[in-house]
Amino acid sequence: MNKFSGYQGHKALGAIAFAAFLVAGCASTPPPTEQMAVSKSAVANAVSAGGSQYAPVEMRTAQDKMDRANRAMAKEDYEDAGRLAKEAQADARLAEKKAESAKARKAESVTQEDIRVLREEMNRK
Repeated sequence: MNKFSGYQGHKALGAIAFAAFLVAGCASTPPPTEQMAVSKSAVANAVSAGGSQYAPVEMRTAQDKMDRANRAMAKEDYEDAGRLAKEAQADARLAEKKAESAKARKAESVTQEDIRVLREEMNRK
């Protein structure tokens, strides 16, 4: 045994301990409670906007991801829960915007028809 073997052993143990500390620090993702609340609100807003009627695919996707995020939270898989909640939020916002857009097109169509009817009435008089 040489005079550095003790030093090298302590150095190796220190490196292993530091690596274990880093891995433990990365593994302890905090619960994404705020993201979950924001995502649930986005899904509720999309439903209120008519997402189920006007954007059913996006709405189902958002609700499915929110359900999966809730299950991940229950399992304390916070990384997966946060990711799914963010995806659910994006899908819900897309459904909400599609619903708003469809309603606007429908309102425009009704307005155009009203204008056409009024012009016909004016031309008859």
